[in-house]
Amino acid sequence: MQTLTIGIILGSTRPGRVSPQVGYWVKDLADQRGDANYEIVDIADYKLPLEGTGEEPGFMAWSEKLYSLDGFVFIVPEYNHSIPAVLKHALDSAHDEWSNKAAGIVSYGSIGGARAVEHLRGILGELKVADVRKHPTLSIFTDFEDFTVFKPAELHMNNVNVMLDETIAWSGVLKTLR
Repeated sequence: MQTLTIGIILGSTRPGRVSPQVGYWVKDLADQRGDANYEIVDIADYKLPLEGTGEEPGFMAWSEKLYSLDGFVFIVPEYNHSIPAVLKHALDSAHDEWSNKAAGIVSYGSIGGARAVEHLRGILGELKVADVRKHPTLSIFTDFEDFTVFKPAELHMNNVNVMLDETIAWSGVLKTLR
């Protein structure tokens, strides 16, 4: 079977964001596994316009990137009990590109980002993305020093690996449908 490519999507573009720290930590853990190609996909790099025809360079590049991926790991902060607006816009800026792929989710926030994940799961279902059950939750209070420097508890490594196991398994199975 061909090696799968999994995009680790950074779900925030705010100044001072910590999603890159979390995303690169997940990527480092994932790369040690050797079971897929993992890459960081930063929404900020695509400069998606709020409105458009779909022919704008940001939309075109975003679409091409999503089509090239077999699955996803979303790095999701909780903003106001939900996902960041930029992530919702990025999800809505594509459709068929998401279909029949799997996704893992790593979230963070005051209660681990759990409320954001509940919203994200509903959106992913509408896009025909199968989200996996295991969901590492990171506390902004205990896994971040001064709320800005990511220092995860060791227990999260096992949770990330289980989430990746599920994401790889589902991504492989769903690839047969595309």
